[in-house]
Amino acid sequence: MKRMSTILAVSIAMTTFTGPALAAEHGEVSKVISKQEQQKMINVAHRGASGHAPENTMGAFQKGFEMKADYIEIDVQMTKDGELVVIHDTTVDRTTDGTGKVGNLTFEEIRQLDAGSWFSEAYAGEQVPTFEEVLDAFRGKVGILIELKAPELYPGIEEKIADALIERNMNKSNNGKVIMQSFNHESMKKSKELLPNLPHGVLAGAGWANVTEEQLAQFAAYADYFNPTMNIVTEELVSDVHEAGMEIYPYTSRSQEQAFRLFDLGVDGIITDYTEHVYYHPVKNQ
Repeated sequence: MKRMSTILAVSIAMTTFTGPALAAEHGEVSKVISKQEQQKMINVAHRGASGHAPENTMGAFQKGFEMKADYIEIDVQMTKDGELVVIHDTTVDRTTDGTGKVGNLTFEEIRQLDAGSWFSEAYAGEQVPTFEEVLDAFRGKVGILIELKAPELYPGIEEKIADALIERNMNKSNNGKVIMQSFNHESMKKSKELLPNLPHGVLAGAGWANVTEEQLAQFAAYADYFNPTMNIVTEELVSDVHEAGMEIYPYTSRSQEQAFRLFDLGVDGIITDYTEHVYYHPVKNQ
């Protein structure tokens, strides 16, 4: 897949940037990574710029766009009455002022919830967005990494997502502007059949630490990405994923040091709460 270049400018002036301080503690000097290196590293804003705004809200996605992420990553589920909504947990308890399972609540009930105050009063009144709202607001502006969250709970969600993308002519490869992924690998097989021209990825938890070359080859039959928890990423794993013909975007970097480590391991992209961390790379003091 043709990789998109990462833009540097906005991160330099950000007050939240902690790279130089962290690097200095470890006997390192920070430098701006080269243009060639930037072009190799895809910057994915995890649930939007969720280190700076309430996750999976329009505010977080807008922040990710403003911070020059290559992609915003979104989690899609379905309400009781069949509306596609963007929220991570299978309940609304943690990220809203409501309670209950997403699949047991109607869209109207979920729409009335405050999805921003838990993060900051500055985001009071943020709503749980619909999948279509996110597509309409950000298509053509930033890449969208779409995660099907617990699709086994929502029969038919793959078709609904495919229909929304096809309706907007977003079912083409379009230089990788849309990527599908899920921990449910059977769901990705189904999605690939519905959206054969879009790249797909399999998410992998800690249980895949010893994934074999044979298993990676099986994934590569329908997936373009193997995206594991960063805790199991090694140089050998990165090499094996590349040998299988896939790329690797580990999740979820939440510190500058974690981003440095992933960069050194040769990954293709980093899924992070803090997009500014991906713009810098340390050089050891000699």
